[in-house]
Amino acid sequence: MANDVATPLRMYGNWRSAAAFRVRIALNLKGLPVEETFIDLDAGDQHKPEFRKINPQGAVPALFDGGGPPLTQSLAILDYLEDAYPAVPLLPAEPRARARARSLAQVVACDTHPLYVPRVRNYLMEAYGLPKERMMEFVRHVFSTGLKTLETRLSTEAGTGRFCQGDAVSHADLCLVSLWVGTGIFGVETAPYPTVARIAEDCLALEAFARAHPLCQPGAPQG
Repeated sequence: MANDVATPLRMYGNWRSAAAFRVRIALNLKGLPVEETFIDLDAGDQHKPEFRKINPQGAVPALFDGGGPPLTQSLAILDYLEDAYPAVPLLPAEPRARARARSLAQVVACDTHPLYVPRVRNYLMEAYGLPKERMMEFVRHVFSTGLKTLETRLSTEAGTGRFCQGDAVSHADLCLVSLWVGTGIFGVETAPYPTVARIAEDCLALEAFARAHPLCQPGAPQG
């Protein structure tokens, strides 16, 4: 299905959201302009009734394309963009390569990222009295588990090239970079993951990735 972007895309996001980051990268790579509305997660904007009407989960991103209710969940949005705007493909055509790219993406978006989002961290600290120091240990453990999985696969599987899947950017790279950028925020040791680091650095050297970087977004801390 093709789409001529007759209706401007609108997205609700947040500067530090890893999920919004990967969608923002895809929009940049596909050359799709988007008007992004900042949701202040620290101020609790995601819990306000007006935003809950947009996404009952109270999470970002939420993408409007003029075609109906908002699209939510980053991987679903990435798949939609792939189907609706196929001119710049972000998944390989060959079935096994396509499945591998999606598998690597899901290591991050399904098995790693959900464990350290603020609502999980806050619940564990409030419900079980987990001190912030212990919570940070948990977060770094989650990061390390995901990074170790990626490093093992990327350094041993034949499908790896300049990027996660061959020599073209795919959904796997968008997800990898969204995890990699978080290592600096949470003080995660990265030396054991040279293959992940190489791919992340190659990606971040691309304008579409650099422009989508969390620290380049409205609301991000300055200096």
